[in-house]
Amino acid sequence: MTTTTEAPPPAAEDAPQVRASGSRKRLVPYWLLLPGILWLVVFFAAPLVYQASTSVQTGSLEEGFKVTWHFATYWDALGEYWPQFLRSVGYAATATVLCLVLGYPLAYLIAFKAGRWRNVVMVLVVAPFFTSFLIRTLAWKTILADGGPVVGVLNSLHVLDVTSWLGLTEGQRVLATPLAVVCGLTYNFLPFMVLPLYTSLERIDPRLHEAAGDLYARPATTFRRVTFPLSMPGVVAGTLLTFIPAAGDYINAELLGSTDQKMIGNVIQSQFLRVLDYPTAAALSFLLMAAILAMVTLYIRKSGTEDLV
Repeated sequence: MTTTTEAPPPAAEDAPQVRASGSRKRLVPYWLLLPGILWLVVFFAAPLVYQASTSVQTGSLEEGFKVTWHFATYWDALGEYWPQFLRSVGYAATATVLCLVLGYPLAYLIAFKAGRWRNVVMVLVVAPFFTSFLIRTLAWKTILADGGPVVGVLNSLHVLDVTSWLGLTEGQRVLATPLAVVCGLTYNFLPFMVLPLYTSLERIDPRLHEAAGDLYARPATTFRRVTFPLSMPGVVAGTLLTFIPAAGDYINAELLGSTDQKMIGNVIQSQFLRVLDYPTAAALSFLLMAAILAMVTLYIRKSGTEDLV
């Protein structure tokens, strides 16, 4: 018969060392977060505070700007440039819907039907990122040129007559019209929609489709009751990644539109770099950020995906 001896409890003088070791272990995650927090403070929080102070300044470039808490700049900017705000939201929303309509079938194809060609198709989706955003937009200026084949085909099919009646084009041309700007936005931000959709669809177990078929559900019913609800996180993420940068974009409107298609991003860029009215530009930037934040919050709550925030 053997007897076991229990290890003696740690000495009283060792207890502080144990507590110190435990405290250091608990602090490790915070030390790992420190570089990211410093990055956000230096390159996000500090510029945001500086822009906030700029928006309530008065003065001129010659005399200098001083903080006078002139909040009327916000009302003046909104009263003067509200058409550009509405135009930006309309263009961004239209481009987001088009990206969803075009991107969902593509993401579905990659996730369930591509097979061994999946990686090839994914490379084709990401390939535009290897080209400059500016060059891609300039390419659309050539594609939609007045004497180009695209406009010729649309003219022969009388499509431009319908779009002109709807106010999307002007006469027999596409450039310098709302349709051109929306096409540029849709093309440039389409990958931002496809990638989250593909990630969400890929996680769906194919056996759920088989189970729906065993329960005599038609393909359309399976998509409506199984596939689409399970892919909602990807839909929400894709629409946010598309709408937010599209609402603040100014390159597409600058290159593919005219003065009648200027978005709020064009106004901010002009106020900062040409007019040199820094308070108005900063106020417009904050108004745009606040409007996008309010719309995104409302959209997330209505879609029932608060867990994404």
